[in-house]
Amino acid sequence: MGKKNITRNPYISSLLTPRPQKASDRRSWGIPVAGVWVPFFTATNANGETHISPETLGYPVRLAKDSDGAIKLGKTGTPMLRTVKELGDQVRLVRENFQAGLVAHAESVQRDNPDAYKAQAEANAKAGQVVYALDKKALDDFIAEAQGDNGEAPTEAPAEPELVAA
Repeated sequence: MGKKNITRNPYISSLLTPRPQKASDRRSWGIPVAGVWVPFFTATNANGETHISPETLGYPVRLAKDSDGAIKLGKTGTPMLRTVKELGDQVRLVRENFQAGLVAHAESVQRDNPDAYKAQAEANAKAGQVVYALDKKALDDFIAEAQGDNGEAPTEAPAEPELVAA
């Protein structure tokens, strides 16, 4: 029995090849600035959709400075960095529009498919109650154990989590 001639997929092979660790990328809204936001806004500038300065996109993370121009230091004494305000403002706009799109989608489903939405919301609430009951029991057991099982009630009952009705 001879070996089969297997064709290797270069994309899959590249995923499995060890790479040196990349330097960390500053994040804005949890998304890498240099790896995602700069290429995205470079593309939107190229299409005329935004007009972010080349200086901002060329050097988006800078030393943070006080109002007197002195470099801000963190608690450990190291210089602090900040994302340029112009870029931060654009990221905030994307985030707000994304959030508005999510809300609009939920509202359109509520309007166009109210029965299915209501059924899903009720299923969510019912399943949430089960998890809440388990957490409440675990917390009650923890409090009882912490008090040495002397039967004393806690001085303050834990607040019930807010159930979100959709």
